[in-house]
Amino acid sequence: MTTGHHHGTPPAPVERRAAALEELLAEQGLVSPEYIDAVQQAYETQLGPMHGARVVARAWVDPAYREHLLANGTRAVHELGIQGPEIEHLTVVANGPEVHHVVVCTLCSCYPWAVLGLPPNWYKDPPYRARMVREPRTLLAEMGCPLHESVEIQVWDSSAESRYLVLPERPPGTEGLSEAELAALVTRDSMVGVAVP
Repeated sequence: MTTGHHHGTPPAPVERRAAALEELLAEQGLVSPEYIDAVQQAYETQLGPMHGARVVARAWVDPAYREHLLANGTRAVHELGIQGPEIEHLTVVANGPEVHHVVVCTLCSCYPWAVLGLPPNWYKDPPYRARMVREPRTLLAEMGCPLHESVEIQVWDSSAESRYLVLPERPPGTEGLSEAELAALVTRDSMVGVAVP
């Protein structure tokens, strides 16, 4: 299993316990390492992110839904049948030509699982959490999301009380695409604000 860390920080105690549990389950023949990896991969790329991508695509094609989503993220997401305790206080912030939003949790790793899936390892990494607050433009560029100097960057700090979802800008040239085709363009990273679709 690859961690995807871009910094050399040691795993947190909970990560070490999870790894030990995975190893024990595999040693006892209860689950295979491949099964654990497949479940993790599904949560990272299909279950949660596909829900968030549906939300974004709907907002791109339906101006009334977009307005509702920005006014009351929790209620708008619930209307699409997406539930979960970690989205009961969901705020949606929209990127635009002059402003780019990015989400971080400086204290731990608060994250809206129901719309984004499992948090990536880098999101929980202390250097990401610290640097995104101190030097967001530099870190975004390092992560493959360079922004023009004229674009204002707003960093949103998630907490147990409030979670955030970035509504990325709709890519140019996608006017003829269906809602499902648009959803396929949306990534988890774009909904955190470290990438653009």
